[in-house]
Amino acid sequence: MPHIQSATRLCIAAALSLAGVLAAEAATVSDEDKAFVAKVSQGGMYEVELGKLAESKGARQDIKDQGNTEAHDHGLVGEKLKSIATGAGLSFPETLNPEFQGRLDRMKGLSGAAFDSAYVKDMKAIHDADGAAFAKEAKGGTNPDLKAFAAETHRIVQRHLGELGAKTN
Repeated sequence: MPHIQSATRLCIAAALSLAGVLAAEAATVSDEDKAFVAKVSQGGMYEVELGKLAESKGARQDIKDQGNTEAHDHGLVGEKLKSIATGAGLSFPETLNPEFQGRLDRMKGLSGAAFDSAYVKDMKAIHDADGAAFAKEAKGGTNPDLKAFAAETHRIVQRHLGELGAKTN
């Protein structure tokens, strides 16, 4: 019986210690960091889904190719963000919110040149918005992992903006 009580105490002490470590880690995530994760996770998921849509619905090959690039790059970025966020104790969405789902549904209703034009316009807008969020987090975030992620990803977003700028509407 003394061994069981000792083992129980040890387990409780370990659990409390782990809870303290997790609480300290979660405390390093500011409200701004949380807002950053919420915003760019949605934007990233949207870019993946819209990229896949462009691969199948794009009228021009360069739009199809850009869609492939967007889906690939933002899929990888999303997985990395999810890993950092969950490691910091943050929840991570699995589905698009109503705003982004509505945008995606609107794009699904387009075809041909109208789709291509709307795709480039929408991707420029989302990259501009997310690019600003990445730059802000890279400069002023409190969580070092999120700051490093934001700086690295900001470069990807800038590259995508350059690629999208080369597309004519």
